[in-house]
Amino acid sequence: MTLIKSISGIRGTIGGKPSNNLTPIDAVKFAAAYGSWLKSQNESQPCKVVVGRDARISGEMIQQLVMNTLVGLGIDVIDLDLSTTPTVEVAVPMEEAQGGIILTASHNPKQWNALKLLNEKGEFLNGEEGAKILEIAENAEFLFSDVDSLGSIKKATHYIDTHIEEVTRLSLVDAKKISEANFTVVVDGVNSTGGIAIPKLLKRLGVHVIELYCEPTGHFPHNPEPLKEHLGDICNLVKEKKADFGIVVDPDVDRLAFISEDGEMFGEEYTLVACADFVLGKTPGNTVSNLSSSRALRDITEKHGGTYNASAVGEVNVVQLMKDTEAVIGGEGNGGIIYPELHYGRDSLVGVALFLTLLAEKKISVSELRKSYPSYFMSKNKIELTPELDVDDILQKVEKKYSGEEVSTVDGVKIDFKDHWVHLRKSNTEPIIRIYTEAKSQQEADDVATSMISEIKEIANLD
Repeated sequence: MTLIKSISGIRGTIGGKPSNNLTPIDAVKFAAAYGSWLKSQNESQPCKVVVGRDARISGEMIQQLVMNTLVGLGIDVIDLDLSTTPTVEVAVPMEEAQGGIILTASHNPKQWNALKLLNEKGEFLNGEEGAKILEIAENAEFLFSDVDSLGSIKKATHYIDTHIEEVTRLSLVDAKKISEANFTVVVDGVNSTGGIAIPKLLKRLGVHVIELYCEPTGHFPHNPEPLKEHLGDICNLVKEKKADFGIVVDPDVDRLAFISEDGEMFGEEYTLVACADFVLGKTPGNTVSNLSSSRALRDITEKHGGTYNASAVGEVNVVQLMKDTEAVIGGEGNGGIIYPELHYGRDSLVGVALFLTLLAEKKISVSELRKSYPSYFMSKNKIELTPELDVDDILQKVEKKYSGEEVSTVDGVKIDFKDHWVHLRKSNTEPIIRIYTEAKSQQEADDVATSMISEIKEIANLD
């Protein structure tokens, strides 16, 4: 079992021993560290924190521990209860809160949970801030409030509806056109809060919804990462029901994937490509994605006369580069859409609304839309880490071997060849090395990945 402490928060498996897993003691410890840091940043005013969670089984337990720890520090809590990551991000500035906590392990299986930490803008903390919180936790630098200075908890369960209204008010979202298109859409909510939020949004936009795994029980019916190998049920149902397309989100609703009307994957990398194509066609400008994202976004951006930039992996890195380059849209190739007109956070609700408007305007099928974009194919693989594996040494040896190619070490090692690329990096959220490859055919992408995995194993003397 595992506990991963990083600048983006704390993530781990439920149960076991403190400091080795995400136990109640660890949840309290890191909530206390975050609350203590927040108070140090806001000495002249009382603190308020927005807290929401996805539907995973451990969520209610962890949320009660976190909220009451904050209360013990004299911090007021706005309890969103079942929510989505982007909904919490939207709620923080609306509540004029000093921060926010989302209790979710994103795409990780049900035994995982995590505390994701936000600032007063509803954006993820930067590296320096995250490091300070880890230091406070390590040193147990907590000072709890006396009985007359305890915080309070206030329920605010309307925020998914509020978030939906904010999305429908976006200037590029045309609810009338979407309704007139008379779409039928299958939604796989992986039995988490996407099963609440996405059908509500679609119905608000006049879309006929077929729900699949939309009960927020936390019992994920398949691996919750929205990848092709996990999505056979919705692919079959889209064809069976003759739906216009399918929508899949991860448990906290910041990753978005589409299924074409023929039951084939639209490609999670192309979620951002399609939404960017639509936005750039209306409001030309720059775009940003991370180093592990498809070249297709660069191609689409340049077609519209804009400039594409690539950041290190991680939402906070994408957001900072978007701000630096005044990007009009950005995100991550895992299906994360960041549209600054609403907020700087990956938001599947925004992605759905933009995609629906694009389809309603073009009046073509989802498969035809996919064919209209540059054709790249990606292979995503991983190698489990063991304590004796020296990842930095492996990456340095790979960098040296391919020094004659275009190499970036902004985040791990990315090697750009003429017709394909390879990106190797240590995950921030799991004990693995990620190996991403992209090429002009799936076979080539898979072959490049297989070859690179063999090279890594040879370097590391792995069987």
